[in-house]
Amino acid sequence: MERDVMEYDVLIVGAGPAGLSAAIRLKQLAQAQGQELSVCVLEKGAEVGSHIFSGAVLDPRALQELLPDWQALGAPLDTPVAKDTFVVLGEEKHWAIPEWTMPPLMRNHGNYIVSLGEVCRWLAGQAEALGVEIYTGFSAQTPSYDETGRMVGVITGDMGLDKQGEPTANFTPGIEIRAKYTLVAEGTRGSLTKQLEARYGLRTAASPAKYGLGFKEIWRIQPEQHQQGLIEHTLGWPLDANTGGGGFIYHHGENLVSVGYVVHLDYSNPYLSLFDIFQTYKTHPKLKALLAGGQRISYGARAISEGGIQSLPELAFPGGALLGCSAGLVNVPKIKGSHYAMKSGMLAAESVFEAIQQGAPEILASYPQKLRASWIWQDLSAVRNVKPYLSRWGTWVGTVLGGAEMWLSGLGITLPWTLKHTVADHATLDEAKNGRQPEYAKPDGVLTFDKLSSVNLCNIGHDDQQPCHLKLTVQDIPERVNLPRYAGPEQRYCPAGVYEFIEQQGQQVLQINAQNCIHCKTCDIKDPTQNINWVPPEGGSGPNYVAQ
Repeated sequence: MERDVMEYDVLIVGAGPAGLSAAIRLKQLAQAQGQELSVCVLEKGAEVGSHIFSGAVLDPRALQELLPDWQALGAPLDTPVAKDTFVVLGEEKHWAIPEWTMPPLMRNHGNYIVSLGEVCRWLAGQAEALGVEIYTGFSAQTPSYDETGRMVGVITGDMGLDKQGEPTANFTPGIEIRAKYTLVAEGTRGSLTKQLEARYGLRTAASPAKYGLGFKEIWRIQPEQHQQGLIEHTLGWPLDANTGGGGFIYHHGENLVSVGYVVHLDYSNPYLSLFDIFQTYKTHPKLKALLAGGQRISYGARAISEGGIQSLPELAFPGGALLGCSAGLVNVPKIKGSHYAMKSGMLAAESVFEAIQQGAPEILASYPQKLRASWIWQDLSAVRNVKPYLSRWGTWVGTVLGGAEMWLSGLGITLPWTLKHTVADHATLDEAKNGRQPEYAKPDGVLTFDKLSSVNLCNIGHDDQQPCHLKLTVQDIPERVNLPRYAGPEQRYCPAGVYEFIEQQGQQVLQINAQNCIHCKTCDIKDPTQNINWVPPEGGSGPNYVAQ
């Protein structure tokens, strides 16, 4: 197919914290040297921030390095953390853990509660002011390679196809965008990242990748319940000791709270319904009192990288590099990664700029070296064993072991071992005959809700006539394997009602409601047969969190 071609010095896929920080740093370096450098950022969302749903706590360290005058420039960091607590939940009671017992790495003083979408929109403005070209509504579908196998850019998705993949009257072919280097910053479990990992064997020496599914709702609560700048993290109920996860409550804005829950995706019970775990969490007396008389404003869910440094792939490949959550740079016990994403983007930009000055060698060898010498590696190394402890010994023993190691690290004592992950999340499910049916709170439309009313708050924009972007490698595996062996887990791990088994001619068949998809990628991760491949839908499709 004949395609338009655009050429740049550097192409960045993804307008999140990593991609935008890389773009800004590249332009800063070029301007400092009095050089011209063309930088393009592709964003699959309808606008910057539309696919970013994170009630985030942001450590400003990377931002301070990138834009030291960020306060004068109006960065939307408006809610400094005032109090940081950790709470253990029983079924009815709760117990606060004294702050002095928490390792220094776990504390949030000096950080800010932010809307990460707003931060990214602000960063995009800073990038454009420096001359960065940002194109929204364009998904990077496939990498482009030269005759040597080096990545030389991407091809964006075709638009205007019908359900069968045939061109309609509105058909527009994708564009080929070429660059000396391509930086991939598309977030957790990105489709482009998967293709590059397979082609270049980037995971050959790494432990299996590990993930969690994070939920969040934003509520406007009664003023007397609001404590500006309060952060609470919870552990325990409604999960059992063998299922990893925990909750968070962030107070910010005008009587707003972000209430969220993360479930680790290495759970074993195929009957777990992750959405219902989150809804049940809100019925705890502590949460119920907080939210009483309040109004739910928005809902979202997103997969989170949890593997740590053991699971990092090779970060540089011929013609490009992986940044931020595409690489897996997340601090699991703190559920934080935005400042690592920003710093990784800055380091990659510095490596790219140096490489271009040297004639654009194939591999950005200095990028992983810079990252290992940075405070990113220092932080992630200190928590490297926390996730393996939780996976092997459960919530309570794992938390004690992880906390002890983080305390030792804070004292300058590094333990000589690094525990590996041995099993990928899709391989941890028990068969249905060994599972158990948990009891969950029923939707009441006040405190707890069903999936469809929740998805409605995501402002999803999917053209019903476009091809399904959730690809089954073998069409009958859901009915032939997943349903009889695992009781159809896809209908319970999906947080958006995309997958459901319905009766047709006396048989149970899988129906895929692709128009409900909120791009969390959980199906791609947790499907026990790895039969589901998530690919980007038509550019601009998906949730639109900007409207909230």
